[in-house]
Amino acid sequence: MSPSALSSALLAVAAITFVHAQPDPADPTPLVDKHYAYPSGISTIIPHALRGPQTGYNICNSTTENQNSLCQTSFVNHIDDFCLWAPPQPNSTIGDTEVQDTVLVSSPPVLFQGVQLIKTPNYIQIAGFIDQTQVNIAANDYGGELDPHGADLRGNPLGGLMYSNAFPSNGGNNDSYQQVIDWTNFMGGDGFCMKVCDPAGQNQQALCQNIYDRLGCAYNAPNNAQKGVFEVCDGDDMSPVGVYTTNGATSTYFQPAESLGPITTVPYTATPAPSSNCVTYASTALYTGQPTPSGATASSGASGAKSTASGTNSGASPAKTGGAATMGVSLSAGLVGCGVRNGVLS
Repeated sequence: MSPSALSSALLAVAAITFVHAQPDPADPTPLVDKHYAYPSGISTIIPHALRGPQTGYNICNSTTENQNSLCQTSFVNHIDDFCLWAPPQPNSTIGDTEVQDTVLVSSPPVLFQGVQLIKTPNYIQIAGFIDQTQVNIAANDYGGELDPHGADLRGNPLGGLMYSNAFPSNGGNNDSYQQVIDWTNFMGGDGFCMKVCDPAGQNQQALCQNIYDRLGCAYNAPNNAQKGVFEVCDGDDMSPVGVYTTNGATSTYFQPAESLGPITTVPYTATPAPSSNCVTYASTALYTGQPTPSGATASSGASGAKSTASGTNSGASPAKTGGAATMGVSLSAGLVGCGVRNGVLS
């Protein structure tokens, strides 16, 4: 993958056609306005919708953990404890499967080739490089966005829920999970980015905006992820997507309708927000004791050129301070809510 791979792919992330959202007449309450306590409120929650029934289910634990798992409840906790949305069948495209995508969690280094987690005052952002064929995404697919909205406001994937135990508002309780209302996950182009906003934080809808699906990670989640580097950093909040300042004047950019053709220019360049206190880890120390995807080789895939995923290196010096939990590394063994499918934790 070439340097700035996630950046160069940003204008190609147009596989998902933008459609003005229309509430489902059968239940006009958007998914983002529904709240489900974990685990007591979890079930298959979307029995009917304009786009059909929910493909999978939201009860994701040992009772549904198997090779055919269709879990649609995701978690983002730490650099070694998070889920990604991906198709349930091999060689699929995100645009064709956004309604039915299920979750695949952090797997061995053969999948992850570099990951950066940033903890800011109001959100957690994870970005990095992957071999996307290991999570059923076709090799040449530049992908698109998964989010809690969708054409009928029931989510992409349909009925998909997100939880976390890593926000300050959770009080450090690793056994208690908060529902994340505003989140976004871009998959494709051998890269990914995910941003989940603190439900008790500020400016959630703007920081985890979902209307810039054609601009990819470089604008929705500017980052300094590098191949061969696995790091956790503190960071400032980014400017809301689309908001930029020129000559002291603040403006807001809105992406054009897809019917107008490819996006060839954007009036500003997004840059990663300042970060600090970065701590690096060996990939083998993070992703251990987990199954290897079918057909995967034993090599880690974590070595090689340190190409950046978005933007330039912040220049923050690694500071070996703070405990593992503080820096976004899980202190508990095992991942919550993800079944096993196709040889990969899902």
